Amino acid sequence: SQQQGPPPAPSSGDVPVPTASGSQQQPAAVGKQDMKQGKKQAGGKQKQPQQQKQSKQKEAAASAGAGAANKKVTRLCLEVSKEADFPEWYSQTITKSELIDYYDVSGCYILRPWSYTIWQRIVRFFDESILASGVQNCYFPLFVSQAALEREKDHIADFSPEVAWVTRSGKSELAEPIAIRPTSETVMYPAYARWIQSWRDLPMRLNQWNNVVRWEFKQPQPFLRTREFLWQEGHSAFLERDEAEAEVYEILDYYRRVYEDLLAIPVVVGRKSEAEKFAGGVYTTTCEAYVPSNGRAIQGATSHYLGQNFAKMFDISVLHPKTNENVHVHQNSWGLTTRTIGVLVMVHGDDKGLVLPPRVSPYQIVIVPCGITARTGAEDAAKLTAECRRVEAVLAQTTGPKSWDLHANEQQPLRVYCDVKDQVTPGWKFNHWEMRGVPLRLEIGPRDMAQGQVTLVRRDTGAKVEVKVTDDATMVTAVQQMLVAIQDGLFGAAKTVRDNHVKQVTSMDEFCNQLDQKNLLLAPFCGDEVCEGEIKKTSARNADVVEGAPSMGAKTLCIPETRPQLTGQEKCINPNCSRKPLFYCMFGRSY
Repeated sequence: SQQQGPPPAPSSGDVPVPTASGSQQQPAAVGKQDMKQGKKQAGGKQKQPQQQKQSKQKEAAASAGAGAANKKVTRLCLEVSKEADFPEWYSQTITKSELIDYYDVSGCYILRPWSYTIWQRIVRFFDESILASGVQNCYFPLFVSQAALEREKDHIADFSPEVAWVTRSGKSELAEPIAIRPTSETVMYPAYARWIQSWRDLPMRLNQWNNVVRWEFKQPQPFLRTREFLWQEGHSAFLERDEAEAEVYEILDYYRRVYEDLLAIPVVVGRKSEAEKFAGGVYTTTCEAYVPSNGRAIQGATSHYLGQNFAKMFDISVLHPKTNENVHVHQNSWGLTTRTIGVLVMVHGDDKGLVLPPRVSPYQIVIVPCGITARTGAEDAAKLTAECRRVEAVLAQTTGPKSWDLHANEQQPLRVYCDVKDQVTPGWKFNHWEMRGVPLRLEIGPRDMAQGQVTLVRRDTGAKVEVKVTDDATMVTAVQQMLVAIQDGLFGAAKTVRDNHVKQVTSMDEFCNQLDQKNLLLAPFCGDEVCEGEIKKTSARNADVVEGAPSMGAKTLCIPETRPQLTGQEKCINPNCSRKPLFYCMFGRSY
């Protein structure tokens, strides 16, 4: 039940003050403002006795208040609200909840155990899904030769400004620079050409879990835009196009389930426009999530049909068994990154910190003993601690709700932690675990033991329920039911907000007005790349562009699988376009 150890607790005595960057400082000294006020009064007119008395009372109260405030300030909580300052809220949330720490190389971040454990939950679900469907895992080198990287000019054009190069070994210059992979098509496909010698070698479906480096010059944002990130990249080769396209949508559905079933985040699935598709591919499918705090969409994961483009470039071909003609294979690639964690934070987090869905939370339940005071005897305190430990053991031997059984081995014990630290108060523990987003808190105090009950507190709503425990089975059932309610409630709430911010429009004025109200837009579109550029430029008219912020103009997010049908009366949303629209497309401001 304790796969990950408890976080370090503050030492006894004065509690150090964590700063937003993770460093610590002692509580600030009191009195600068009071000193200024005192100097001002000293240089003023002589006060009357009554005025002096009132002034002294105010000064005493102010001094006491300031002293008390400084004594209590720990900066353990978030210091801004999500609504008032979303970027600062995000920065404080990911550091104070111990998801990341900063590093001395710009754009690179340390994934602390709390975030890495969330990533492992995502990895486990997706890895089991693809392995069950016939994909095999492998690993290719991090380094790419210059010749291999530049072999496919169109593909690498999008990545070339971001490619990091190794040019020296110690003090010696390399004979030829070596790139650090931004993606692995040019790394893997020469090997595919050697390994695929016959149609009997097909399909070849490989996946690797690795890291890539893209030397972003835009303002880095942890999890969302970083110079190094973790991901999986799948690369497949098939004899026939229909086989390849079937896999594109199979993988896309796995991505949808990662977001909706695990992370409780609704996504829109669809196909990217020609301007937004993967370079070198025939088409790209995507999952798009919505961030309500700033009204922006964010690309969640993509699955690409590459056609025969790369096969022709790297000469991956076989004799077709029916025609006996030499044919190039059909290929796909698909990827999911640690961006998922950033989306999770932005969609579900609140002014207390993270809010984690039970299915991915490192701990699903935290047990906190309450009601131990200075008057509590050692024997009674020991009994309370023992009962908390007993409940922990019972829950740790309980499997998760059956409705979460997506795979044969999905049924795992509940992840529970009993916080029995005695150098901090229950209130400190409440704040600590709320900041980290643990879905359910189980409180047990002397009164609970006497009355045969436990108190359950939901992280998502704050609702507190006292549950009568006639036996362990009753408690287990109550816990399982509440975890399901939290998972479903988070998804339902996020979907309601998202759906309320999707608007169908047919004119550019309506398009821009709705966009400025933080909405995603369904609009008729001709599909032309030049036309899309004009729409993006026009829609940026009322935006306050902040350097390094996400794109202010609206771009195409996807052509949704589920979308309004054209009636024949619509015109392309771009007023300067005379072409007939081909479909309704989803537009929005995006990361």
